[in-house]
Amino acid sequence: MRLDGTFRTPPQPARPPLASRIFFWAVLVAVAAAALSIAAFALWIALIILPVALGAAVIAWLAFRFQVWRARSRYRAGPPDFRRG
Repeated sequence: MRLDGTFRTPPQPARPPLASRIFFWAVLVAVAAAALSIAAFALWIALIILPVALGAAVIAWLAFRFQVWRARSRYRAGPPDFRRG
């Protein structure tokens, strides 16, 4: 505050040097590019694994249906009678 009661304006912050500003933006672009490449790699891995997982699901479903078919043909006459010794 000055003697006449007015407030002094704060000094404007000094701008960083041009080299520092360029370095900041270069680091920001590099981090964004790295994040994008990691995300693309993760998506690629997921898309590679997807057909394998679907194939395993189909094989598991077929094995289950085969077991159900075998169980039906085995007990077509009804459950076994354990009272007959």
